Amino acid sequence: MNILIKPIITEKATKDAEDRNVFGFVVNPKANKVEIKKAVEAAYGVSVEKVRTINVRPDRKTRYTKTGVQTGKTNAYKKAIVQVAEGDTIDFYSNI
Repeated sequence: MNILIKPIITEKATKDAEDRNVFGFVVNPKANKVEIKKAVEAAYGVSVEKVRTINVRPDRKTRYTKTGVQTGKTNAYKKAIVQVAEGDTIDFYSNI
């Protein structure tokens, strides 16, 4: 089972990484905090202090068109907020 799917790279996530040493990841919905911690430590070589998880619900949208009402939704996913030890950092932009 692949635990880490992709890192979250937004303005808010980048500011948190610079200021508080906190990084965000989209993770497998069946992964728990212990598995996420081990996966981040193995993938990036840092020591993880804290892991918080969030199940993000899908956004539902309705559009009124000529052919009738169109409804749809985005995908649900699980997000992990990982705090690494002081002095450690994760560089998402290096080409390794």
